[in-house]
Amino acid sequence: MRGRLIFKFLAEIYRLDTLSTAATDPDGSGPLTGGYDPDFKESVLVDTNNDGIGERVRREHPPVRVPCQVDTKAFEELRMLGSGNSPKSRIDLIFHFMDLERLGLMDAVSGDALLRPGDRLGGIYDLYGDKVQDIQTPPGLYVVESRPIGFGLNLSKPSRNLLLVTFEDRPTGSRRHA
Repeated sequence: MRGRLIFKFLAEIYRLDTLSTAATDPDGSGPLTGGYDPDFKESVLVDTNNDGIGERVRREHPPVRVPCQVDTKAFEELRMLGSGNSPKSRIDLIFHFMDLERLGLMDAVSGDALLRPGDRLGGIYDLYGDKVQDIQTPPGLYVVESRPIGFGLNLSKPSRNLLLVTFEDRPTGSRRHA
């Protein structure tokens, strides 16, 4: 007995494809040779539409919809910066390891869940596939923490059952320091 989720929804997850991002040549014949900055180990920014704002070079796996419970901590909460408003959002989703196993979202060697920091939340859907909550990107909501929180209800054969995944926004403005 491993328990079950209650009040289920489906989370649309876009997992970061680190190998494809690293292999991407973001500026063609320019000086960049990969999708990651060699010093900061972050995906590089390239202005692809000549608007003066760099777009993040990022490759993702195809989206997957995973059953979950939703706990909204903050959604577009007002956060004023020197350069304007940068809404703050944080959503915790709880996944069951049985669903992750069924969907192939477990590492076969380590047994760890494949929902990791950098993965993006695309939206939340009801069980019929109708969108309940859209997540605008940018700024987007990205995994900042993924940790097991439940280790089963069966005393004779205990096992993990729940994974807590926290998604947060990335500030879009610059902070002004006094």
